[in-house]
Amino acid sequence: MEAGEGAQGVKIRWLITKEDGAKNFAMRLFEIEPGGHTPLHTHKWEHEVFILEGRGKVMAGDENRMFKSGDAIFIPGNVEHQFKNTGDTILKLLCLIPYM
Repeated sequence: MEAGEGAQGVKIRWLITKEDGAKNFAMRLFEIEPGGHTPLHTHKWEHEVFILEGRGKVMAGDENRMFKSGDAIFIPGNVEHQFKNTGDTILKLLCLIPYM
């Protein structure tokens, strides 16, 4: 599935959802092409993110920080955020979100 408006070079695969019996969280796999990014957006739920492959930069509120394979990132609810691939290979990350 392609990511929504404001995204560039992003594919999302829903790995675990309510249809699988998950009652509290969904797990998604993001694949972001070199130079690609998720939309800059805000919502009320938090994200738990684990970087599987690649490197990039996350903008969360006023903070910008670099990340690499093996890093874990927490994005609180109501914080504007965006993930960017700054590497030359596909960035792969797992993103868990609660059902609201």
